[in-house]
Amino acid sequence: MSKQLERLAEFEREKEQQAAQLFQQAQLNVNQQKQKLTSLEHYKLDYIRGIQRTGQAGVSAQHYQQHLSFVGKLDKACEQQMNVIARANMAADQRKQVWLKQQQKVKAVTLLLDKKQRAVQVKEAKAEQAMMDEFASQRFFRAKKTSF
Repeated sequence: MSKQLERLAEFEREKEQQAAQLFQQAQLNVNQQKQKLTSLEHYKLDYIRGIQRTGQAGVSAQHYQQHLSFVGKLDKACEQQMNVIARANMAADQRKQVWLKQQQKVKAVTLLLDKKQRAVQVKEAKAEQAMMDEFASQRFFRAKKTSF
């Protein structure tokens, strides 16, 4: 019984480590997606500043319209990236919940294993005490017989 519990505890610990790794990967993905958004936003800002600089010198209406269209595409890309981040956050939260549940399983199996081990130790201690009591009583009776 104890060997089975030990195997189960090890199995659950491995599952917990895998869940922790998946959660960590999901968090890394969220951070990478946020960095992509930041890069897009910086690019958009730099592009707008460039338009402003060239606009001061004068630009044709068609050229200005092309710039505005591109800025609109950059806005759309930023919006899509925010959606990607939201989905990545949801995935990370789900993986975190799986990891936390697995931690609880590990804790439960570990507690059960500890309880079983303590019960075995108590049983062994009682058996040892009973044996010591038996030896003590036999010594006492032998000592009494020799004194008569």
